[in-house]
Amino acid sequence: MGEISLDVLKGISLEIYPGEFILIIGPSGSGKSTLMNQVGILDTPSKGNIFLEGKDISKLDESGLAQIRGKKIGFIFQQFNLLSTLSALENVTLPAIFQNLPEEKRKKRGTQLLTQVGLGDRLHHKPTELSGGQQQRVAIARSLINNPEILLADEPTGNLDSTSGKQVMQLLSDLHKKEKKTIILITHDHELVKFADRTIHLKDGMVLKITGKRRR
Repeated sequence: MGEISLDVLKGISLEIYPGEFILIIGPSGSGKSTLMNQVGILDTPSKGNIFLEGKDISKLDESGLAQIRGKKIGFIFQQFNLLSTLSALENVTLPAIFQNLPEEKRKKRGTQLLTQVGLGDRLHHKPTELSGGQQQRVAIARSLINNPEILLADEPTGNLDSTSGKQVMQLLSDLHKKEKKTIILITHDHELVKFADRTIHLKDGMVLKITGKRRR
C-alpha cells in the first residue's frame, strides 16, 4: 500500500488433502480471500511456498501458473463473473477455448454440465435472463468445464436468497461426494460448517483453530 507494508497472512501452515471439503471461515478482514487467492495462485506469496502435488508452484512464471489455473483449478466467485453478452452455454465453454478443446466437444460438455446443474433448458439464455441462483449454477458449470481436481469457491452463496443458497451448497456437496472433487470454500456463514470435512477458522490473518476431521 504505497510505501507501507501490510502483512495480511501471518505464519499460516496448512495441508489440504485430495477429496476434502474444506471451509475457510472468519470475519471480514480476516484474510480469507487473500488466502484463497494464494491457494488458487491468483496471487503469489511474498514469503513462503505453495505446493501442489509436491511441486512448489509459487516459483512458476505466469505461463506456468496460467496452465495450472486452467487445468487443475476451477473458480467460483460471489459476483458470478459471467459475461453479459454471452449465453449460458457460451459462458460455460469459454475456459475450454483457452485449453484448445474443439468446438464440438466444448458444446457437448457444456450442455452436459448445464443439464447436470439443472439448466438444460436455459442453454441460450443470457445472464440477465437468469435468476441469481441460476447464474451461480452457470458459474459452477463453468468451473467444471476443464474437469479440474480442485474447486475454489469465494462466498458462493453470498449474493443468493436462502433457497438458492441451499441449492448451490447441495450441488457443491454432490460434486464432493460423487465426483470426489477437492472443494475449498471461503465464507463467513457458520451455517455452512455442516457441509465440510474440516473448517479452518481465521482471524487477523492467522489460523485460530481447525475443527472437524480429515476424511479418509
